[in-house]
Amino acid sequence: MVKYGIKDQKSIEKIAMGLCDTILTDLTQGKRPRLQATKSSLDNAIYSPTLGYLTPGPKKTITELNVASVKKMSRAIFVLDILLKNIKTGAVNTKRELYYICKGLLKQNPELKPLDFEDQPESDGIIDFLCEIIECYREELNCYANDRGGQTYSKCLIVTETLPNGKKAKIDLSKLGTSPFTPKNRPQNLALTASKKIEFCLVVESEGTANTLVSNGMTERYDCIVVGAQGVPSNSVRAWVKRIQEQVDVPIYFFGDLDAYTLQNIFRTLKAGSAASIIRNADFSAPEVRFLGVLPEDVKKYDLFSYDVKSNDPSEMRSLKKAQDALENDPFFKSQRNRPLAKILEWLIENKKRCEQQAFFSVDANDPLALEKILIKKIREGSYI
Repeated sequence: MVKYGIKDQKSIEKIAMGLCDTILTDLTQGKRPRLQATKSSLDNAIYSPTLGYLTPGPKKTITELNVASVKKMSRAIFVLDILLKNIKTGAVNTKRELYYICKGLLKQNPELKPLDFEDQPESDGIIDFLCEIIECYREELNCYANDRGGQTYSKCLIVTETLPNGKKAKIDLSKLGTSPFTPKNRPQNLALTASKKIEFCLVVESEGTANTLVSNGMTERYDCIVVGAQGVPSNSVRAWVKRIQEQVDVPIYFFGDLDAYTLQNIFRTLKAGSAASIIRNADFSAPEVRFLGVLPEDVKKYDLFSYDVKSNDPSEMRSLKKAQDALENDPFFKSQRNRPLAKILEWLIENKKRCEQQAFFSVDANDPLALEKILIKKIREGSYI
């Protein structure tokens, strides 16, 4: 099992320059340069119940200079030069911005036209490739994803942020009124403290439902943290929830839909990371988060509206097929520790149903606090996985 830690600027520069020197030496000696990178895919993912997240196995991908790979290798060096300049100057960019920076530089130099990118996924792939070669996080190359999701509400949480200039800023979430605190995509700069004992942290798949719970007074009645994940959790959401797990002594619960997509793509990514970002799961996953629901037993207990998955719906059937693949090939769902979650996937495949988290609003349509009451009851009665 390989475990990567965050590398500092000098380490990254040393590795990058060593890589370029090796390529140059090979070329001058008439050898074919080779680039070795961590294989970021499910067949190289190891799930350790002790760690609780997916880590890279020993498999590597080898890219050797030839007619088929010359563009990829040349692009890698071109983009690496841009990223190293950013590191030296302290400049930061999103992937989208880097795509246009590449386009601008290539436009200025007609000799580099063969390296041009037709669309952003091509430059994104090169950035990921470089991270897998250097074995570092994208954020350590000063490349950040757009902030999305993670809107956080609490009357008990205080955040201290270390700014780029070394100064510190303190944010008391109880002073924000109805405005949420939105974590940045490098929460490692954030230190969390609780002004009082916090009972629980609730991560809600739907940002709208999280806002509804808060607007109806959940954080006023309970000493808690409510986070809106906004679908598949971004790096900022995953790292933020990991920060809460590490620095605040509080149980964390995830509330989302009962369907294969939510289990595989949203909850598993939050809890154990993903194969695509396998080198950074250590800092971008929250292994202690529990699945609060919707659970299969909730559908019957609360007589929730659920949908039949139609065989002529390509998206739904594809999701169930992926669920079957996950049961057979995903080390997370194959682990005995996560057998209860695997049973939910089996239930979904067998019953071909799905139930949205908002279905709880139908339980008592006259009570605006019905969902809150059900969630609190489930937490206190241990109705979660």
